[in-house]
Amino acid sequence: MNQSTSPQHFPLPVRLIIGILAILAFSLGAFYILMNPPMTEMGLMAVFLGITAVLSALASYGAYRLGWLHRSPTIRFTLLGIYVLSGVLTFINIWLTARLMFASSHDLLLATILLVYAGGIAIVIGYFFASALTERLHQVETAAHSISEGELETRLPVTGRDEIAQLAGTFNQMADKLEEADRQRKQVEKLRRDLIAWVSHDLQTPLASIRAVIEALADGVVEDPETTQRYLRSAKRDTESLSVLIDDLFQMAQLDAGGLQLDLADNSLADLISDTLESFSEAAQSKEVDLGGSVSPEVDPVWMDAQRIGRVLNNLVSNALRFTPANGKVFVRAGLSGSDILVEVSDTGEGIESKDLPLIFERFYRGEKSRSRVTGGAGLGLAIARGIVRAHSGTIRVESEPAKGTKFTFTLPKSRSN
Repeated sequence: MNQSTSPQHFPLPVRLIIGILAILAFSLGAFYILMNPPMTEMGLMAVFLGITAVLSALASYGAYRLGWLHRSPTIRFTLLGIYVLSGVLTFINIWLTARLMFASSHDLLLATILLVYAGGIAIVIGYFFASALTERLHQVETAAHSISEGELETRLPVTGRDEIAQLAGTFNQMADKLEEADRQRKQVEKLRRDLIAWVSHDLQTPLASIRAVIEALADGVVEDPETTQRYLRSAKRDTESLSVLIDDLFQMAQLDAGGLQLDLADNSLADLISDTLESFSEAAQSKEVDLGGSVSPEVDPVWMDAQRIGRVLNNLVSNALRFTPANGKVFVRAGLSGSDILVEVSDTGEGIESKDLPLIFERFYRGEKSRSRVTGGAGLGLAIARGIVRAHSGTIRVESEPAKGTKFTFTLPKSRSN
């Protein structure tokens, strides 16, 4: 059936009239076919049924217009009232027709008693099923109240295939989403508290060191030129640490706000990797770690923001060196993978525990418990790397086994996106 002519799109009063006319036509047709009455009786029957049909329509529409359905305190009484009204209208329809058609008062009295009995039975059975229906609705109300009180684990049993069962299923889906949102909210709140503690620590430690150096120099405690230079170098390292942390926080704020602007152009990934390896060569030598790399000739040029991807490489190589012991190896490799560029940063370090792998790219997350600045910063480097790679329409992932090493892999589109 065409949706525009579906009965559900007619107003309720129109549907009532259509239903009554359909029953009237069916009843008259059945009377004519089964009983083959004379036309006089057929006309009288049509008049009688028409009068009762009009009375039924007026009574039903009057109850509807007076807002009787909305005045009932419970659905149970609403349904019971519908059964009573239907029973009364049925009684009136049959009794008036019988009163006009029956010749015997005995038959009329018997029909009256049977109608009262049948109507009473119908009302009792209707009340029984109405109570069963409202009990299911009461379960929904109780569950909704529990959810409003914060009991987000509340669920409804889904029985049957009717509208209440569909409502229960939808309710459970809503509860699942609310519970997941609450779990994420608590996780974000925990990360926020951790951020305050971690950033406070990472800011306070170098600031205290810088203050001690400045006070020592200002008070003339240190007069030896060599010691003075050592103090100044220490203050410079602490200042650089502060600069890196503040820059990380600024980058993270840009990623959160969706305001990370990329300066995209055709750039040489081979040169970028070479510069990264050169910048970490001294650190690798001091740790006695073999640092190397290789780039396939067909890689360049790459459509990318060289400064941002350099930041990704710096973060990954820095992490690899930090957790690779002496005589270990850190290797950077870049090549083609279909229409993408595949970059790998692998090491032979201590690896990452399997429980930490799903969370390794979350901001402020640190697998190690120690907050020593020697072992890492505020846990923003990998989150920033992921944000930059995603901004380039790429992906990043990690593979690791404890005591066997770690491999970070990220992809970049080789050519400009259409």
